[in-house]
Amino acid sequence: MSRSPREVVEAWSIAFNRQDADALSALYAERAVNWQVNDQPLEGRAAICESFRHLFRAFPDIGHAIVNLLEEGEWAALEWDGWGTHRGEFVGHPPSGRSFRLRGCGFFQVRDGLIVLQRGYWDRFTWFDQIGLSI
Repeated sequence: MSRSPREVVEAWSIAFNRQDADALSALYAERAVNWQVNDQPLEGRAAICESFRHLFRAFPDIGHAIVNLLEEGEWAALEWDGWGTHRGEFVGHPPSGRSFRLRGCGFFQVRDGLIVLQRGYWDRFTWFDQIGLSI
């Protein structure tokens, strides 16, 4: 029996907070799409995994707390409160050593126990401003 969307997103949250890109990517279907606000969509499990690896190198203490987790049909909606410190190269910028705190939400479409589509919404300007990057 496959996991419900809520169970998949709970597992996603645990893997994200462990900065475990392999465990995260295992939760995505091979041809999944991850579309974060203001970015081009990432297509495929391998691209999604590499994106997480890059994020975790840049923010080795990144994490989040679940504020709300709702499920309806094959969808789960996650509201989160996140944090981290810019300690590695990120989008061409050297580490600033500055920390961030940010709220956002994500929508996960889950089929057969795997994420097929993820959409994330958060304020890039606030995030980049807190870590000293200009956009």
